[in-house]
Amino acid sequence: MDDFLNDLIPILTEWGYIGMFLSALLAGSIVPFSSELVMAGLVKLGSSPFLILMAATLGNTAGGMTCYYMGYLGRMDRIERWLGVKPGKVERVRRWLQGKGALMAFFAFLPIVGEALAIALGLMRSNVLLTTLSMTAGKLVRYAVILWLIMQV
Repeated sequence: MDDFLNDLIPILTEWGYIGMFLSALLAGSIVPFSSELVMAGLVKLGSSPFLILMAATLGNTAGGMTCYYMGYLGRMDRIERWLGVKPGKVERVRRWLQGKGALMAFFAFLPIVGEALAIALGLMRSNVLLTTLSMTAGKLVRYAVILWLIMQV
């Protein structure tokens, strides 16, 4: 699977902004993928930084919202078994989120815990609009920083 995903990076780079969107979608979901490599390739090709940023942000938010809906539609035992989430990890995140609400979706960009955070917000039935807006803001900031760093090299 890793070889397949690594072979996919040059193809997605060739697809331009659509490839950026798709790579960010994969990276934002439960699929381990590096959208940053596609972003770097597009920067090297001279693509518009603004359009790269928009495609990455929208794709990664869509991927994160797939995790939210997995939680929203799923059961804890199935999420742990089918998604390979360690038993209790989502429950710990859910307990921590109590009282903090959908604004915590801002941190869904974080590695390792981001998916669990989105799943837990879905399980908690957090406000979809506020969750989406918070998640989008966090992912926008993350990709803006990454894009800036790539452009400095």
